[in-house]
Amino acid sequence: MTDTTATLDGLPPAPAATDHSARNRLVITLLLVSTFVVILNETIMSVALPRLTVDLAISASAAQWLTTAFLLTMATVIPITGFLLQRLNTRPVFILAMSLFSLGTLISAAAPGFEVLLVGRIVQASGTAVMMPLLMTTVMTLVPPQSRGKTMGFISIVISVAPAIGPTVSGVILQSLEWRWMFILVLPIAIAALVLGGTRIPNVSTPRKAPLDVVSVILSALGFGGIVFGLSSLGEAGSHEPVIPTSVALGVGVVALLVFGLRQLSLQRNDRALLDLRTFNSGNFSIAIAMMAISMMALFGALILLPFFLQNVSGLSTLWTGLFLLPGGLAMGLCSPFVGALYDRYGPTPLVVPGSIVVSASMWYLATIGPETSVWLILPAHVLLMVGLALTFTPLFSAGLGSLPMNLYSHGSAVVGTIQQVAGAAGTALFIALMTSRSATLADGGADAATALAGGITTAFVWGAAISLLAIVAAFFVRQPPAPPGGMPAGH
Repeated sequence: MTDTTATLDGLPPAPAATDHSARNRLVITLLLVSTFVVILNETIMSVALPRLTVDLAISASAAQWLTTAFLLTMATVIPITGFLLQRLNTRPVFILAMSLFSLGTLISAAAPGFEVLLVGRIVQASGTAVMMPLLMTTVMTLVPPQSRGKTMGFISIVISVAPAIGPTVSGVILQSLEWRWMFILVLPIAIAALVLGGTRIPNVSTPRKAPLDVVSVILSALGFGGIVFGLSSLGEAGSHEPVIPTSVALGVGVVALLVFGLRQLSLQRNDRALLDLRTFNSGNFSIAIAMMAISMMALFGALILLPFFLQNVSGLSTLWTGLFLLPGGLAMGLCSPFVGALYDRYGPTPLVVPGSIVVSASMWYLATIGPETSVWLILPAHVLLMVGLALTFTPLFSAGLGSLPMNLYSHGSAVVGTIQQVAGAAGTALFIALMTSRSATLADGGADAATALAGGITTAFVWGAAISLLAIVAAFFVRQPPAPPGGMPAGH
């Protein structure tokens, strides 16, 4: 009989490709859960700041540093993650990120005063900054293009729902417990994720030698850090004189960023760039990044303005304000996986076009609210805003990063994370500055406090709604990236 195990040329058949699907699901699940926990802490402090001014006997401007320092650290560290993800394997990067986050959480929980608490927040942010690019790069490496939308839907939950429900979580905790419990309750979850991931996450990347350009690191810190600090100071709208004048911080940031960009253009010729700007050679990636920036401005702007309106105009308590924002966050979380599945089937255009229109319509409606507006009319507008953002985030992540070659995934992920932080800071600063300026004008004209504040908030929403029109235009130019000619790399 003929040996059916031999091929026609007499050679044995090639062994069947190893099925890594179970391994890949485990890796991505652990990264998703861990990243959700760390991103949640980005906004968990927002409703706790008034309590901290009393408990720690500090000024409101000092308390604001607990959020500003977190954003500053994120903006400074994220650009370096492109280097880390090339130089180190998956498991050591994960252990580094979660160890830093767990250590920062422990320091914060045990902090005897403001200074130590601030250090804890900075250490927390250092770990958080590494996790998001690690998750995105791993997904882009392991998940085939035809299935990325669904997985990116879960990433959208992490990147948008976690900060959206942060105020709700802290509001519920602070209703009955002291501020330390915001960290005490998170600590065992962080340690469990560290232990589980450190023992179960396999190394799924292929490290290569990547030189670290120290000058680029310094320029990156001055550039992104200066811009975020300047925008955050601008957002505080004159409540105090910042340590560094806003104009100086922004000026240093812009100049350093320009020099940083020129240096990267030079270094990337020899593949030595800290943040490879060849990612922007892809028009699809560039358009997706621009839309993502506008969407993040809308998200963080709404997150900062609505609590002001609900507490100071509508008279809701901190707890009820947090609960009010919960349905929108849940709606976004429920929609994101379905949006991902629709993306895999139909591509980005049928999602980002209606999504951007819904976001804009919600912003325009919020620009009409006043002291007499019932909160029950604001609630559906907030939910629709979150649904619209869910329709845009997942396709933008998938189409944007999917348009890059595999060797630029880590740099693309770092660019996405950096733009999110800068856009979030810009949205917060712009909305708060507009709100404060208009409120002061109305108050000087004789309006009572609630009416003046409501007028300032609606003015800020008008500007936000106008900016959102740009996203509608950009949405028509987002395209489905072509499938890679070689398919997925071997072993995936």
